[in-house]
Amino acid sequence: MEPSAASGEQSPPSMEEMFNQVAARFGLEPALLKAVARVESGFNPYALSPAGAQGLMQLMPATAAAMGVRDPWDVRQNLEGGARYLRSLLDRYHGNVTLALAAYNAGPGAVERYGGVPPYRETRQYIQRVDSARREFSAVV
Repeated sequence: MEPSAASGEQSPPSMEEMFNQVAARFGLEPALLKAVARVESGFNPYALSPAGAQGLMQLMPATAAAMGVRDPWDVRQNLEGGARYLRSLLDRYHGNVTLALAAYNAGPGAVERYGGVPPYRETRQYIQRVDSARREFSAVV
């Protein structure tokens, strides 16, 4: 039997609700968080990259551990870990979304090494794809 409002039980939050809750918790724009998830995994919580990035937000195992994620395949934990990491990058780069996205994709070391967005085609395309998805999600109100 499905939980019902009459029984006082709540159904689990939808993906939309989860993104909004996690974005609010970490002071992120929901459209940005959704855009990163779409570009990283296509919203697939079971995505595994050839490099070893895992889950919805495509967290590398060391990053997941550093962000307190115990189970990278748990959608909520992975989303929160990715949001925590994105928030830390935005803080590190004083709110500069472009640099934060470059670091999310190529790593903060590459951003530091090049003094900005690394000249990697993949990273530059990643930033454009996230920005495009962010605009799309921002337009949906």
